[in-house]
Parts: sequence; structure tokens; C-alpha cells
Amino acid sequence: MTAVTPFLWFDDAAEEAVAFYTELIPDSQIVSLRRYPDEVPGMGGKVMHVHFRLGGRDFLAMDAGPQFPFTEAVSLYVSCADQAEVDRYWDALTSDGGQEQPCGWLKDRWGLSWQIIPDRLMELIRHPDPDVAHRSVQAMLKMRRIDIAALEAAAAGG
Repeated sequence: MTAVTPFLWFDDAAEEAVAFYTELIPDSQIVSLRRYPDEVPGMGGKVMHVHFRLGGRDFLAMDAGPQFPFTEAVSLYVSCADQAEVDRYWDALTSDGGQEQPCGWLKDRWGLSWQIIPDRLMELIRHPDPDVAHRSVQAMLKMRRIDIAALEAAAAGG
């Protein structure tokens, strides 16, 4: 079976970022890390290849310079059970230079985009009553960090 694995290109912070991600997200670990040899000009000691797991899913990353920065075209989606989980991820990922974005999106300090989305949001925007779904979407569009209580109030017509 063919495996498809996301591969993240960092300027020079793969090791720091991967350590942060694997500490933050349960069921995560660094599987292996290999460094560039000192003979590689300007890259000696940096991360040539790191295999890690986030939430049980495999990822690869490397340090390779600033030529290709992250964009919002690719993001990591985190499905959250409740507001406490939303808040924990949001606070951690926006700390130390991360940036809040609209509709539950953010960029971490390395510029990688994340979607921190409570399961309740998905339930409300898929609600069988189109008015409930519409009110939920309209409320979400005004948010940065998703607020479940505010979504539920909007869905109820409040």
C-alpha cells in the first residue's frame, strides 16, 4: 500500500517546531531525526530529516532555508471535543509570535497554518435546519478563536 505523508519544509527551526508539536498534541512522538553532516555548507548540524507523529499520524520535516515559506494553502486541522481543548491549542499555538486568523484559523510562530475547530461547530453548520446552519456560519465568520457558547446562542437565534 502506498503511503502519503505530509512533509514540512522549515527554514531552520524543524527540531524546535517538531518538539513543540509533539509535546502539545497527545499520541505524538519524534520517531527519528537525522542531521546534515558538517560537510554540507551552511547546513551542518541542522535537521536533514525528522520523522514524527502527531495524533498518531506520520509527518516528515526538514530544515532547508527560507526559499519556500508556509502559506495558508495548507493547514493542519485539529478537531476539538470542547472549548477547553480549543482554548488549550489556541493559546499554545498563538504564543511566542503566533497570529490569530479568522474563523478558527491561526499561524504558529513558524508560520504554519492550523485550524482549531470544535466538533460542535461542524454539527451546527451541518444542521438539518438551514436557518440554524446559516446563523452558525454567520457567527463563525465574526470569530477568530471559535467560541462554542456564542455559536450555540447564535444557532438558537439569540
